Amino acid sequence: MDLIIKILIGLIAIIHCYILWLEMFAWTTRGPKAFNKSLEELKNSKTLAANQGLYNGFLAAGLFWTFFISDKLWHNNVALFFLICVAIAGLYGSFTVTKKIFYIQALPALLAIALILVNRQGGH
Repeated sequence: MDLIIKILIGLIAIIHCYILWLEMFAWTTRGPKAFNKSLEELKNSKTLAANQGLYNGFLAAGLFWTFFISDKLWHNNVALFFLICVAIAGLYGSFTVTKKIFYIQALPALLAIALILVNRQGGH
């Protein structure tokens, strides 16, 4: 189960690296298609999007950090913290922007959280 959890955490971190790239560097090129918005709408929010992208980068960095934590308890605690942040952001986005965000962001994080908690219970 540890391997599945690590793979899931890695995929979530990669997704957030993609979101960072999209929001910071490709907002006006790929953004219109990804967010179903006009180029004009996105031009007006380019700075705001870059700020959001930076936060997604922090989430990815925190998730990648877990791969370097050898103590299992600390690994789980740090992973849970960042996954909960991702899940909350995904849930908020799914209510305020589009339901698609739930499946891209919140659901994978919630699944990883559940697996960590189940795995933790099995270890005691």
